[in-house]
Amino acid sequence: MSPRAFLVRGLLAGLLAGVATFLVAYSVGEPQVGAAIALEESAGADGHSHSHAAEGDEGGAEAAEVSRTNQSTWGLLTGTLAVGVALGGILGLVAALALGRIGRLTPGQSTALVTLIGFVAVALVPFLKYPATPPAVGSGDTIGVRTAVYFAFQALSVVAAVVVTYAAVRLRGRFGTYLAVVGAIAAYLVVMVVAGELFTTVNEVGDFPADTLWFFRRASLITLATMWGVIGVALVGLVGRLYAQERAVAERKALAATL
Repeated sequence: MSPRAFLVRGLLAGLLAGVATFLVAYSVGEPQVGAAIALEESAGADGHSHSHAAEGDEGGAEAAEVSRTNQSTWGLLTGTLAVGVALGGILGLVAALALGRIGRLTPGQSTALVTLIGFVAVALVPFLKYPATPPAVGSGDTIGVRTAVYFAFQALSVVAAVVVTYAAVRLRGRFGTYLAVVGAIAAYLVVMVVAGELFTTVNEVGDFPADTLWFFRRASLITLATMWGVIGVALVGLVGRLYAQERAVAERKALAATL
């Protein structure tokens, strides 16, 4: 059960997750992105009038841009594959590092726990504080600040998850598994709730239609959960199979040594 073995299986799981996420994002997410872009374009058309010469200049600029068709197909596929492979590789290495350090769990169980903690700390909790916004929402002047506070909140969430997990492992022998786990979860929630209140609130929705915003954010969360879910299921399966194979080999060697 070497780190390299975990890494290879993580990359493979990420590749599978990238394909699955593309299918979900294309079927569930892209219609919502298209709806948001259509609203943005209609608002721009209603608020501005352009001369014929200006339209000619803009036409040349638009021709140089990547078309929406390519963005929603090959561009989306490339993005989901890249994110999936990178995330799968990172999870594989973290699972290898955590093996044997978070209790008496099998490699498959340990990997599943790492994936679950990762999803909550890296994806779910930051999403609840700073949910995804469609292209028509948000000012370009504040994108730097919004990006910084999101990653700061995400980093705090990850650090808090690592600390409470370590504390739960250390305190399990004294208070028992149940109390240690419940205490760790409670501590994480307290830290993140307080942080959620202290971190700045981003509210640049304006008069954007609430139903379109809700459907976009719901699709974003479904896509996010698909990425993590497929990686988790695939990686746990691959690691569990490797563990079973290596255990069988070790048993055969032990049996041969006794003969």
